[in-house]
Amino acid sequence: QVQLVESGGGLVQAGASLRLSCATSGRTFSAYVMGLFRQAPGKEREFVAAISRSGCSTSYADSVKGRFTISTDNAKNTMYLQMDSLKPEDTAVYYCAANVLNTIATMPTFYKYWGQGTQVTVSS
Repeated sequence: QVQLVESGGGLVQAGASLRLSCATSGRTFSAYVMGLFRQAPGKEREFVAAISRSGCSTSYADSVKGRFTISTDNAKNTMYLQMDSLKPEDTAVYYCAANVLNTIATMPTFYKYWGQGTQVTVSS
């Protein structure tokens, strides 16, 4: 069992940056593939980014590639999502997710554990 707690969301203007954190507790952090998803009002939850257990492999949605960076700090049992050049279309509730997987997954159904979500709002 693992618990995930997101933080770092907020209201910013277009072009600004935010860093989301996802702190974990429970089982060894390095055992998990970590993912970030987001859900805007009236839309389905969509993949944003994911990182492998080793931290050596990452994957990004095309819509955020080049602007967002996912990383992990095993010493702090925490995943980070650095979001730069934010756009109004990035507005959503952001969720971190985890599961014991052998490879990165981009579908939410592959993740067993979820955080409570943090709101990111980007104004134009």
